[in-house]
Amino acid sequence: MTAFGPSRRLTAVAGALLMATGVVIGAFGAHWLANLLTPERLSTLRTAVDYQFLNGLGLLLVAALDRDQRPLSLPAALLLAGALLFCGALYALVATDVGLFGRRGADDRGLADAGAAGQSRPGRRPLLTIWR
Repeated sequence: MTAFGPSRRLTAVAGALLMATGVVIGAFGAHWLANLLTPERLSTLRTAVDYQFLNGLGLLLVAALDRDQRPLSLPAALLLAGALLFCGALYALVATDVGLFGRRGADDRGLADAGAAGQSRPGRRPLLTIWR
């Protein structure tokens, strides 16, 4: 059995950090944001946390099985990039209520009512405006 070298250690640390921050963000969302976000945005947050946790677990698995001595193997790099891009986009959607194709309307399906175009749901504000 080979030693747990720097490349495997880096992959394992990245996986552990993804999992730890996923737990923290999930707990933050469940306890503090539950009353501030719409059910749809809470569901989006849960999806982001789930995928972040799974990517972290995948990185730990790659670290355990990888015999490559390069700084970061291709599977590890793809898992890390996927977590950052996909989960990051979902976290941005939760924080700003603006998706990849712009702000959604009142029905949250992209079909805006005439009076609700460009506005969030009544009574709910995007997360970033709450902190200002």
